[in-house]
Amino acid sequence: MFNFFKRKTNPPPEVADNAQTADLPLIEAAPQDAQLAGQSLESLAQTDERAKPEVRSWFSRLKSGLSKTGTGIKHVFVSHKVDEHMFESLEDALLMADVGVKAVEKIMSQLRVQVKSERIEDAQSVKFALKHILIRLLKNLEKELNVESAHPIVLMVAGVNGAGKTTSIGKLTHHLQSINKSIVLAAGDTFRAAAREQLAAWGERNNVTVIAQESGDPAAVVFDAIASAQARRINVVIADTAGRLPTQLHLMDELKKIKRVANKAMAGAPHEVVLVLDGSMGQNALAQVNAFDEAIGLTGLIVTKLDGTAKGGVLVALAVERVIPVYFIGVGESIADLQTFNASEFVDALLD
Repeated sequence: MFNFFKRKTNPPPEVADNAQTADLPLIEAAPQDAQLAGQSLESLAQTDERAKPEVRSWFSRLKSGLSKTGTGIKHVFVSHKVDEHMFESLEDALLMADVGVKAVEKIMSQLRVQVKSERIEDAQSVKFALKHILIRLLKNLEKELNVESAHPIVLMVAGVNGAGKTTSIGKLTHHLQSINKSIVLAAGDTFRAAAREQLAAWGERNNVTVIAQESGDPAAVVFDAIASAQARRINVVIADTAGRLPTQLHLMDELKKIKRVANKAMAGAPHEVVLVLDGSMGQNALAQVNAFDEAIGLTGLIVTKLDGTAKGGVLVALAVERVIPVYFIGVGESIADLQTFNASEFVDALLD
C-alpha cells in the first residue's frame, strides 16, 4: 500500500505566507475517492488485464503505434519512380505527418543533394537515404534521464490537461522502480479536484509514498515532498503540477513559484523540468514546447499518444526547431508503453 507522510518543516517565506493552506493535514484518498480520478484503481486494473499479452516486443508495439504516420510516407516509395513527382509526393507526405515546414525543407534539400551526388535511381534506395537523414536529425533529441546527478533528484513535471501527464508520472515511477530507485510523488496539482486522487491511485499501484494536501499551495506540497525524501534518503522526487495552457499566465506564474520554492528546499532543485506532450497535437505541440521552455526552462520531454495518429512526425520538427531532449515516448496504455527514446529504433519503426 502507498502511504501519505508529512514531515514538520519550516517552509520558506514564499510558502509560509500561505500558512493557512500549507499546514493543512495530509489526506489519504479513500477507495470511493479514487473513483473520482481520471483513471480509477479499477480501470487501472482493467488496463493491466488488457496489457497482459506482453508477448509483443517494444519495437513491434512502436511500429504498430507509428503505422498511421509511416503509411503515407512509405507509400511514396512504392508508387513512384525516382523523379520530381516522387520528391513532391514525399514532401506532401512529410507535411501531412506534421514534420513541419522548416524540417521538411531541410530534409528534402539534403535528400535531393544525396540522390544527385550518389546517382540514386531506385526508390527503395531513396527511402534508405531518407532513413539516415531522419536518424541524424533525431539523434539530437536522444538523451537518457540521469537520476544519479543529485540525491535526491527532483523532477518537476508539467503539461496541459489531457496530455497524459499524471499517467506518464505513474509509468515513469514504474520504470524507475525497475532500476531499483525509491520514489516519492508530490501531488502538486491542487487545481483539479480529481488530480490528487489519480496520483494517489498510481501511488498505490506502484507502492510508493504520495505527499498531498486536501487543498492549498502546490509549492508547499513540493517543499514537503523534498524534505521527506531528504529525511528518508529517497532517490527521486517526482512533482506533479496542474495542467494548464501556456496562455494561462497566472498558472504559468505558479509553475515559476514551484521552481523557486523547490530550490529553497534543496539547492539546485528541480534538477529536471520535464514537459509531457501529446504527440497527436502535431505542430501545436511545438508551440507548447516553446511557451513552457521560455517560462520555466525545460530540460526534457516525454511524448505520449504517438499511436493512433498520423502526426508522429512532430519529433522531427522538434529536432530542427527546438532541440530539447526526448527522454521517453509512449505508444499505448500499458504500464510498459513508456520507453527511452532511441532515434534509430524510432525511424526503423516508422519506415520499415
